[in-house]
Amino acid sequence: MKTILAPLDFSEMSNLVVTEAAALARALGARVVLLTIIQQPAISLETMAVIGSIPEIEAKGERYAGRQLAVYEAQLAADGIETLSRRFYGGPIEHITEQAALLAADYIVMGSHGHSALYDLLVGSTTHGVLLRARCPVVIVPALKPAEAAAPREAAHATV
Repeated sequence: MKTILAPLDFSEMSNLVVTEAAALARALGARVVLLTIIQQPAISLETMAVIGSIPEIEAKGERYAGRQLAVYEAQLAADGIETLSRRFYGGPIEHITEQAALLAADYIVMGSHGHSALYDLLVGSTTHGVLLRARCPVVIVPALKPAEAAAPREAAHATV
């Protein structure tokens, strides 16, 4: 069975990524593996007193990720698509490319947040990092501008 890896960060892009991964899965008769990477919170001495303990923050992040993944799993299952989910802590690029290799993923479907080149240069881009390291095709789902999000989308999927 073919495998599609769909990394999710639970931003607005996640809905689009799951929709595209589902369309590709239907076309290929593939399963979808939902992947989320929970990153350690960036903490400084100034913010430590305000945000509380790291284990508490991580536990909240884990619960939130579990709820979100369950929603997407149910959505895909209702569509008849076999689904697995995985959660990791750490660097997203490393985990995404590692999991793609371990699962022998046929495709990675991930979102682009539509940042400028300057933003990506200064902050970095998970999508760009995955593109450089992935050993399988990477399908990039573009971020929609507000006007595009409001308009109904026509099916433009070609049979692969």
